[in-house]
Amino acid sequence: METPLRCKFTFISIVISLSFGLISCILCAVAEFKRNKKEDLRWSGSMCYLPPSQAFGWGIAALACLFVAQIIGNFIFFKHSCSGGERNAIFKTPAIAKVLFLISWVSFGSAVVLLFTATSMSRRQQYGVGWLNGECYLVKGGTYAGSAILVLVTLGSIISSSLSTKKTSHVDQAGKQTVHLETAQEK
Repeated sequence: METPLRCKFTFISIVISLSFGLISCILCAVAEFKRNKKEDLRWSGSMCYLPPSQAFGWGIAALACLFVAQIIGNFIFFKHSCSGGERNAIFKTPAIAKVLFLISWVSFGSAVVLLFTATSMSRRQQYGVGWLNGECYLVKGGTYAGSAILVLVTLGSIISSSLSTKKTSHVDQAGKQTVHLETAQEK
């Protein structure tokens, strides 16, 4: 059985990870409303200009919070599945925890790519320079909202995978203690 201090540390870590993940989701929603619109695009002949958007700062903040939430979530997962020495001789990470862990990384990668691309488009695009090959690009509506949904999927799957390893470790720990008691009685 885990000590109260270890349980308290895990609980605080989960709360911090959830907080950063939810902040990232909220920042994505704010960036969605602050992104450049079609009316912001200016033309000078064949060249375009797009002023900087406040979505750039919100997107960077959302990325930073997402990274922190993912790092803390992974720390909790690995703390439960890879620590404990003798306990891990019997303990095996459940398949559902592995699947959820994989889902968290796939959704994390997708969210980072989506957020990074949308955020880089939110910078100033000067005449003749643009964003890519001298052309101006606007962030399509719903891009930041889609990344917010991916942030929630990432957060839910990493926390769920961490909790599934924690609950299983209690069962294995109790089973291990029962095995020791039966072995002692046989002698």
